[in-house]
Amino acid sequence: MHDLLEIEGISASYGRIQALSEVSLRVPEGAIVALLGSNGAGKSTTLNTVSRLVPITRGSIRFAGEPIQAWPSHKVVSSGILQVPEGREVFREMSVRENLDMGAYRRSDAAGIKRDLERVFDYFPKLRERLRQKAGTLSGGEQQMLLIGRALMAGPRLLLLDEPSLGLSPVLVQQIFAIIQRLNKDGLTILLVEQNAAIALGSSSYAYILENGEMALEGPSETLRRDDSVRRTYLGG
Repeated sequence: MHDLLEIEGISASYGRIQALSEVSLRVPEGAIVALLGSNGAGKSTTLNTVSRLVPITRGSIRFAGEPIQAWPSHKVVSSGILQVPEGREVFREMSVRENLDMGAYRRSDAAGIKRDLERVFDYFPKLRERLRQKAGTLSGGEQQMLLIGRALMAGPRLLLLDEPSLGLSPVLVQQIFAIIQRLNKDGLTILLVEQNAAIALGSSSYAYILENGEMALEGPSETLRRDDSVRRTYLGG
């Protein structure tokens, strides 16, 4: 299994504030890799460097063997890297269908778009029921489904998921993560940022833990689940 995404020694700053310091991680093709850490650890910043929304001051980022750290963000999206941001950033005044169409706005393959729309409805039947409804009136869980569906309409090779469980009930979290695992089984590679360490470690094959913008720990997810320091700090026991 080769690495689809390789981040090597990247650093990033917000003005004088150092957000990341020499962070390295790898995401093998076909895997779910989790990136864990407390608030402010640098998890979202790491995703934003890959999406080219935050510039790096040092290091390299490679996707499918190609250096992308100097690419504009639209080229990153066109290459197949799609980020699902935290915060339910749907187009609130647009319908569910219009939101999904926005995901495919760079595509011109009508048959492929139609096929992927049906695929989204297969994963998220509720979205078919809500097609004409304004996205801003959906529940939190339905908005999360819409965000993932919108990203799928762009035809991603790598999905960057930022806090998909944020603000959702335990039942909805389980539903969303069941879909995430199904997407992965269907061939999608996923880099998952998540504060719910228990469900992230249960869903991924490998995990990294960030602390204060630096990589503190990494290893197979099952190994980290059994690590006493991880259990105390992130799993509540």
